[in-house]
Amino acid sequence: MAEPTDSTRAPPVDLYIGLGANLGDAADAVRRAAARLAQTPGILDLRLSPLYCSAPIDSSGPDYVNAVAHARTTLDPQAVLAVLQAIEQVHGRERPYRNAPRTLDLDLLLYGRRRVDTANLTVPHPRMHERAFVLRPLADLAPGLILAQGHLEDLLAACGDQAIRPLDQPAP
Repeated sequence: MAEPTDSTRAPPVDLYIGLGANLGDAADAVRRAAARLAQTPGILDLRLSPLYCSAPIDSSGPDYVNAVAHARTTLDPQAVLAVLQAIEQVHGRERPYRNAPRTLDLDLLLYGRRRVDTANLTVPHPRMHERAFVLRPLADLAPGLILAQGHLEDLLAACGDQAIRPLDQPAP
């Protein structure tokens, strides 16, 4: 099969990825995963939000370190998912049970305005609008963003009971 030419290649799509970890050196894992994403062919102009700490939701273990990355991509959503899962594997991600503590968790949050609903991928991420640890760093990268559920700042305000703080700020 011939490689597509520049004139037939689809234009890059905006991509948002949630990054989180709460085992080992979580901040280092998030930063290294972002660096690896930035080096991936088909992922362009990656920007990483500041890192935040938050308590686990529907989970256990130590606090999470979370961030969101924005990039443009020429990869399709399933190819992005494969890249994310490969990076998780490099970081020793195990899935012993739902919401288990993790060395690295990468979630495809948004892929342009496209909706994807397959057995292994749902985009937009189905619970992102309920999670301060996603909304706060997402607001750092795209403050005027409007999701299907509403304005980003309104959604973040609705998550006011979820404690989240910048990584460099000490815990209360």
